[in-house]
Amino acid sequence: MTEISGQRPSWDEYFLSIAREVATRSTCLRRHVGALIVRDRRILCSGYNGSPPGQPHCTDVGCLIEDGRCIRTLHAEQNAITQAALHGVSTQGATLYCTCRPCHVCARMIVGAGIVRVVFFGDAPEGWASDVLRDAGVLVSGLPEPPRRSDTGWDKLILQ
Repeated sequence: MTEISGQRPSWDEYFLSIAREVATRSTCLRRHVGALIVRDRRILCSGYNGSPPGQPHCTDVGCLIEDGRCIRTLHAEQNAITQAALHGVSTQGATLYCTCRPCHVCARMIVGAGIVRVVFFGDAPEGWASDVLRDAGVLVSGLPEPPRRSDTGWDKLILQ
C-alpha cells in the first residue's frame, strides 16, 4: 500500500483496504476475512466470514469443527455473492476483492456469479480453485499484503 505522502492508492489497493475494514465484522474466531464486489469502480456488495443470518455465531457459541475446519461460517466471498443475490444486484462482469485467496467452493461460486476478475492478498489459489478460475477465464491477481498499521488492534487479527 502507498504511504500517506500525497500519492493516491491504486484502485486495487483502495478496494482491498476497504475489504480489510469489512473483515472487522467477522464473527469467526480463527480468521477475519472481508470481500467486496465492485463493478465500474462502484461497490455493489460486501461480505465477511460469519454465520448465515439467524444462526449462532462462533463468537457466541464457539466453532463447529469438522476435519480441522470450522463449518459454521460462510466465507466472505460466499456472503458477498449471496447478499448480492438477496438484494437483486447483478454481479455479471464484476471484480471481487478479498483479503485472502478463494477456496475451490468460492471459486465455483465466483464463476457461477459471472465475476470476471478476482484480486486478493497473497499467493495464487491452489489446486482445483486455480483450475476452475483459469478454465472460466477469470483474471486472478494476488497482491502482497501491506504492512500492518500496528502490532495490536483489528489488523493484527485480520493478518493472522
